[in-house]
Amino acid sequence: MKSVKELTTETKVLNRLQDRPVCLELVKYLFADEELQEMQEYANNVSIKRLGYNDHGPVHMRQVVGNAIKMLNILHDFGIKTSLEEEEVGTFEDSMCAVILAGLMHDLGMAIGRQSHEKMSALLAQPIIERTLMHMFPKNLHKRVVIREMATECIIGHMSSHKIHSTEAGIILIADGCDMTKGRARIPLAINTAPKVGDIHKYSANAIKWIGIHHGERRPIKIDIEMTSEVGFFQIEEVLLQKIDASPAKKFVELYAGVEGEERKCYL
Repeated sequence: MKSVKELTTETKVLNRLQDRPVCLELVKYLFADEELQEMQEYANNVSIKRLGYNDHGPVHMRQVVGNAIKMLNILHDFGIKTSLEEEEVGTFEDSMCAVILAGLMHDLGMAIGRQSHEKMSALLAQPIIERTLMHMFPKNLHKRVVIREMATECIIGHMSSHKIHSTEAGIILIADGCDMTKGRARIPLAINTAPKVGDIHKYSANAIKWIGIHHGERRPIKIDIEMTSEVGFFQIEEVLLQKIDASPAKKFVELYAGVEGEERKCYL
């Protein structure tokens, strides 16, 4: 059974797609996929209980999708084309479909382990991507191929260890980095009490109060972060900023962060 947090996040995603019927149908199909749900939950079990990492499961993957949808829509509002549009091989909706598929499957490889999990994610995702696209576009081979390849690039590129070249993959990279609020570290902090190397990631994430993604003033996308203590700067500088730096979508992003009640620091 899905948790309240999962269902709440799903509702937010669905609401952001009300004016995009094809993408809405796609995401509903994926939310109802029982095998995908089991894979997400098992990946999270391995991540948290076996490896001691933070949330890499169904809630996180839904949150990344929500972030990515919001960012893509902002670019669209500014008249900025996706890579598929620029190359005249697909539509904005095709790009959105690819990003949705990638967001919901980018961490499936955590079920195998942390090392090269982005490659394992791409491998595990292929059967689900194939059957989903066949359900959505049974008579359009071109569309299935384009969306599948783009979704795979997005999955492979979400750790910034593999160089990516598309705006879509760049958006997933940043959207993944933006899911670092205290809720994501809550379970690992509760069940792993013995100190060990890597704890700074959990404690720094726990200091992130909220992250806002808005229309920007100098650039299209504005990311605004508020934290409860300065330890949160580690998460921004060592995780999010490095993902943005590696993203082809960096030129579209402005980034601000600060402790609540204090002036924001402008990173980009």
